[in-house]
Amino acid sequence: MPRNTTAAKPVGSVTRGTTNTNRLRRVDRWIAHRPEFAKAASPLVVDLGFGASGVTSFELWARLARVRRDARLVGLEIEQGRVAFATGQLAEVRAGRTGFDPATNVSFARGGFEVPLPGGETATVIRAFNVLRQYDEAEVADAWARMRSRLAPGGLLVEGTCDELGRVCSWVDLSPAGPERFTISLRLAGLDLPSIVAERLPKALIHRNVPGERVHEWLSALDAAWRTASVLAPYGERQRWIGAIAALRDAGWPVLGGRTRWRLGEVTVPWGVVAPLPAPGRR
Repeated sequence: MPRNTTAAKPVGSVTRGTTNTNRLRRVDRWIAHRPEFAKAASPLVVDLGFGASGVTSFELWARLARVRRDARLVGLEIEQGRVAFATGQLAEVRAGRTGFDPATNVSFARGGFEVPLPGGETATVIRAFNVLRQYDEAEVADAWARMRSRLAPGGLLVEGTCDELGRVCSWVDLSPAGPERFTISLRLAGLDLPSIVAERLPKALIHRNVPGERVHEWLSALDAAWRTASVLAPYGERQRWIGAIAALRDAGWPVLGGRTRWRLGEVTVPWGVVAPLPAPGRR
C-alpha cells in the first residue's frame, strides 16, 4: 500500500495488525518502571499502531496503572476500521463485560507517525511496536524524527519488535534528542542462544547483523558469554543469564541496569554499542 502523502491523512501505511494477548508484556513492564513515565507530572502514553484489536492497549494501561493510576493512554491506528473495532471493545470494557478494569483510561483515534493528540498535547511515552518492521531501513530515521517531535520534554519513544508470543523481544528507546539505549528481552526457559533475537531486531538494526557491524559484535559476545555460563545451568536459566551478563560487564561492556532487570531475561546497553556504522565516505 503506498505511503500517505496528503496532510489530511495519517502519516504511514497500514501494517498487518497482528495482535496477540499478552504479546507485549515484556516491553510494557519495562516502560512501567522507566523514570520518564513513573515520575511524569501527568503521564500521557500513546500506543502507536495497536493493530487489529485494542487488547494490547488495554493490557498496557493495566500494567502502567499499577505504577501510576492516573496514566492516560491513546491508541492510534491508520485504518479507521481498526479504530472503530477497538472503540467497540472499549465499550465492553467500560460495561464490565471483560476481564479489564471498567475504569480503564484508554481512548482510540486515527493517526500515524504524526501522533495527533487532543488539544495538541505531547506524549510522555510513545510505544511503537512491530510498526516499522514492514518499512525499509531508509525510512526509519524519518519515522523516528516525526515521533520524537511529538514527545514532551523528557519523554520516551520505545520502538521495537517481538515474536508472535512475546518471548523474543528487542527495542530501542529514544529521547527527544535521539536514540539512547538498546534492550533485548528473552524467555530464558529453553533458550539455545541469545542471538535468536537476530530475527526480531528493530528495523534500524536487523540488516546490520553482519560481520563488521556493532550489533553483530554485541550478539556474538552475548552468545559467547551464554555458552561460558553453561557451568551455572544446574542452578537454572536465570542464574546462567545473570552470570553471563555480569561477565560481559566485567569484561568492559557498558551494560546498564542490574540484576533486578537481568533476572527478567533483559540486557540493556547504550545505543552506541549497537548503532549502525556509517556508510563508507560518510560521517
